[in-house]
Amino acid sequence: MVGAKLVRSPGLTGDHVRVLVAQAAGDLERICEPEVFARVELPPAARAFLYRPDAAALAADLEWLRASGGRLLLWDGEGYPRPLAAIRGAPPALYVLGEVQALNGPQLAMVGARWASPAGKAIAWRFAGALAEAGLTITSGLAFGIDAASHEGALAVGGRTVAVLGGGIARMYPAENAGLAKRILAAGALVSEFPPWARPRRQNFPQRNRVISGLALGTLVVEAAEGSGSLITAQRAADQGREVFAVPGSVASPLSFGCHKLIQEGAHLAAEPADVLRGLQFHKEFQRFISHGVGGGPPRGGGAPLDKEYEMLLDALGFEPATIDALVARSGLSGESIASMLLILELEGRIAPYPGGLYGRISK
Repeated sequence: MVGAKLVRSPGLTGDHVRVLVAQAAGDLERICEPEVFARVELPPAARAFLYRPDAAALAADLEWLRASGGRLLLWDGEGYPRPLAAIRGAPPALYVLGEVQALNGPQLAMVGARWASPAGKAIAWRFAGALAEAGLTITSGLAFGIDAASHEGALAVGGRTVAVLGGGIARMYPAENAGLAKRILAAGALVSEFPPWARPRRQNFPQRNRVISGLALGTLVVEAAEGSGSLITAQRAADQGREVFAVPGSVASPLSFGCHKLIQEGAHLAAEPADVLRGLQFHKEFQRFISHGVGGGPPRGGGAPLDKEYEMLLDALGFEPATIDALVARSGLSGESIASMLLILELEGRIAPYPGGLYGRISK
């Protein structure tokens, strides 16, 4: 009951809980008693709720916990992740569905554009898989685009992943990613600082972003336009003393502007997953990934030499996805030849098909 009250007390943070716990002589169970909180400076709305809690809402929250098998972690209590507890303004409590242990291992936050390009999603998928293989839990926000690709990349290699929601866990958002959320539960956890049935309001997401970055050793941004919410997450990470990484992109793409700005401001440039491991100085036993390539496949520049026509086709493809028609115009090869060559290159793991009849390189 204490944790549910804390979650529903407007404006209450872990900083307030720290003072309440001290006032209660270390007894977490007593911090919502009037004789304790009356002596502590709290936000007026939080104080008003604690004096007159919504019994029906609290009963519904506790019933969801019972029925779902979820956990409610109190700030500085058992299971509450230490990195998050250390940040200023940490949530007073967290609802968790899935493996609580996933919150207490080394995590990397991955964020980026909701309406990401096929190339951006492929990069996020590859980075997430490689870094999950290296032992990092991939943490993101279950949104469309880069978030979903990051979760998927970790799942594809049997890694752990955590989704931090901008609403209640019982009211899955976005609904289209409910299937992905179920798969995350089998390999990680869903987390929210909001009551189980809370709607995902616009103002919730900046709050959600500080939790994503606060859980992690660092934050990696893959595609972000200027003014993107992902840049808020990166700023939160920097404010929290965590590392910030950004994947560079085409100077012609608006989705690269945010990442380039972060790099100009001092973020680590992440051209390969190994750059993230270096920046985090993560686990010396994983140095073999740095020296031999991360995430499987031949090292960069490896593989059998290509015939001249295949080299011409890859040169024509460049580093942005393109259609067969565009490749015909750039290379002078016939559409029939290109279609056949693309199939061979795909089987060799050098390119991948994207929606809309596009093909793009896979970096090694």
